Amino acid sequence: MTVSESFQQYVLPTYGRFPLVPVRGEGVRLWDENDRSYLDFCTGIAVCSLGHAHPRLTKAIREQAGTLLHVSNLYQIPQQAELARTIVEDHVELPGKVFFSNSGAEANDGLVKTARRFGHKRPQADGSPRFEVLTFQQSFHGRTLGGIAATGQDKVKEGFDPMLPGFRHLPFNDVAALKAAIRPETVAILLEPIQGEGGVNVATPGFLATVAKLCQQHDLLLLLDEVQTGFGRCGEAMAWRAVAPALEPDGISWAKGMGGGVPIGAFWVSDRAIDSDDTALSSLMNPGSHGSTYGGNPLVCAASLAVLDEIREQNLAHNARRQEQRIRSAIQSWNLPIVTEVRGKGLLLGIGLDASKIDVPEGKTAALVVVTQLMEHGLLVPPAGPSTFRLLPPLNVTDAEVDEALETIRQVLSAF
Repeated sequence: MTVSESFQQYVLPTYGRFPLVPVRGEGVRLWDENDRSYLDFCTGIAVCSLGHAHPRLTKAIREQAGTLLHVSNLYQIPQQAELARTIVEDHVELPGKVFFSNSGAEANDGLVKTARRFGHKRPQADGSPRFEVLTFQQSFHGRTLGGIAATGQDKVKEGFDPMLPGFRHLPFNDVAALKAAIRPETVAILLEPIQGEGGVNVATPGFLATVAKLCQQHDLLLLLDEVQTGFGRCGEAMAWRAVAPALEPDGISWAKGMGGGVPIGAFWVSDRAIDSDDTALSSLMNPGSHGSTYGGNPLVCAASLAVLDEIREQNLAHNARRQEQRIRSAIQSWNLPIVTEVRGKGLLLGIGLDASKIDVPEGKTAALVVVTQLMEHGLLVPPAGPSTFRLLPPLNVTDAEVDEALETIRQVLSAF
């Protein structure tokens, strides 16, 4: 039985999978079952920050697996404490505390729970809890019931009604709509500094500044979903600093690139005082309020520590910024009418396509047509909406590897 036949017989068909069977990887290269090599500018959708089989990550996993794989969060896990310290002091650089989960969707659920706790602590004028979280159209916050309720895309909600109440979706980067949307029951604003799945849409500095101002005026929590954008991907340790450096969020969620391939997520909550008694926001998530069996176990924390230390010590965020400029300059020099724009920051870049210049079969999108062509030419990239594909290479990608990928993209797009 082939791999494809096994998938058809035994695996739920929840993904539209490409006919590619990866079997090994090294750096930015991936090999399939026929030993064909690909440049991987998908990296598990921004997960493999250091590429495949990075020696430092491999060594950390091997050593920790041979020492202690898992213990319960009933006990104090030293790797978890060290990873939390590293995140707070070396990356967020704001006082706060971290909870470890297994995915970005779980991390976002944790932020929503924190917001609801805050809404009980700081209720409406009549004493009833605040609970509503404002999010934005084209956002993506995960596949749990909470995540799809928060997500501003109808396609993820189809067939799963009724939705978890307490969310409204507003136009992204629309200051007037946001100002008009706040109601007595509103407790938080949740957004991605750069929307990944929704098409690589960057929040404007003015919009983020308005979000922060409204949160202060109306006693709302400012929550940032950095699941796809965090830890160097967008040219800064935290993506919001690539857009609005002065911002001080109340909560942040992460996953994807923080583990380099192991399943780990996390959310951070600020230590700021929320009342005259100096109650810390982070103290609202007290014992019994949240939990995870596997979250933050020794193995995943050791792996994440290796990844985050490598990103910081090698200044890979700087490489992300430098490669962004090289990619933008090259694509601009092509002057290809099929390319409408390049959006994003660092190494989360979206290449917008003019769909009218592509013969799109029924049931497909312009992005899927181009992504398939690129894969046939040895370059792996993911789509981001119907007319955009993303470039998500490892943060340590070299000039030569970027140039090779750009030449493949130029050749494929020139043919349309």
